[in-house]
Amino acid sequence: MAGPGFFDKVSELCRQPNFAWYLSGETVALIGIWAQKIAIGWLTWELTKSNFWLGAIAFADLFPTVIITPVAGVIADRVNRLNMARLCQALAGLHAFLMAALIYFDLINIWSLFALTFVLGVVLAFATAARLAMVPNLIDVKYVPTAIGLNSSIYNIARVIGPAVAAAMISLFGIGATFLLTGFTYGVFVFCMFRIHLLRTESSHRRGKIFTETAEGMRYAARHPAIGPALILLIGAAIGIKPFLELLPGLADGIFRAGVEGFATFAAVAGAGAIMAGVWMALRGSSRGTTRIAFGSMLLGILGMVIVCATQIIWVGLLGTFLVGAAITLAGTATQILMQLSVEGEVRGRVMSLYGMVHRGVPALGAVFIGLAAELVGLQAAMYGGAAVTGIIFVLMLRRYAGMVAMLEPDDKQD
Repeated sequence: MAGPGFFDKVSELCRQPNFAWYLSGETVALIGIWAQKIAIGWLTWELTKSNFWLGAIAFADLFPTVIITPVAGVIADRVNRLNMARLCQALAGLHAFLMAALIYFDLINIWSLFALTFVLGVVLAFATAARLAMVPNLIDVKYVPTAIGLNSSIYNIARVIGPAVAAAMISLFGIGATFLLTGFTYGVFVFCMFRIHLLRTESSHRRGKIFTETAEGMRYAARHPAIGPALILLIGAAIGIKPFLELLPGLADGIFRAGVEGFATFAAVAGAGAIMAGVWMALRGSSRGTTRIAFGSMLLGILGMVIVCATQIIWVGLLGTFLVGAAITLAGTATQILMQLSVEGEVRGRVMSLYGMVHRGVPALGAVFIGLAAELVGLQAAMYGGAAVTGIIFVLMLRRYAGMVAMLEPDDKQD
């Protein structure tokens, strides 16, 4: 149920020009991004028919986040975060147009796809740090939980629309057209970001050593009695559950024999579960109980993985996929809310970049390991292993639950 004043908060958010422009541009761009993600996954499968390569391409996309995002967080704490976000989105758009050109001229192979996906991962690592640090500067602090919930909902609505668009584009016009579409959607986002300004700046303009300040941000998070454990909890979901999405082409076609349309259906169903989870988080309009949701999301994800891996019946697989999609969104949204409300402004870029690093980067490791294991024991058995890893981390972190609640949500001050 919605918390007191939730709909008033949403109404006020939508009337704030900065956030309205940002959300509009982000919505368009996310549809293109998800269409591009489907295109990259299906192109990989067409080129190789290999679960290992699906994991390797996911690694190329996501792993740069692990290496670069903490450094990008330092930069986001030093410079104008809005300008940094504009530049990153423009570069990502140029990348999409380049991919389209290579496909149309038949110059793409699995190695060039791997290299270009890695380049995109580098750009998006900087974009993630800029975006996570910037969005709270567009709105009053009291709206942060609602704004994060709305962002999550939009992200996951795009997760449903994007794959459907990609399936139609691939079937009617080919994979290259999907990348062209993505390039134009990035352009829309860049235009919208030139229509907004930051309500406040938290940039320090310091000129110390980047790696020293990166280490400071890591120490801050590690020593924080709740942010550190929250990140470990997110790692559990990211390494064992979230790679499921990167391996969907192999699941849909290799296990359920459903082709590109089935792949798009599985991706859309995962997105539908994520939408419902994101909308529910936004409707709560409160931070109370968010730690419980972060823990519970791990159990929900494990249940979904078990259901998918236990059968080759497509509707049962879709049910499990729905649960996994919901679990991934609950884990990411709950953790982000708790961290955004706890972190100090001058280190927000660095600490939230660690969130981005885990949320985007760690699944790359999981995808590689699960993809490699799938070559040896089969995809469904490998996914069981991922779920088991998440379960182990969940059990180990249970002893930190009470302390996290006391630190992160003692008075629910954001209501």
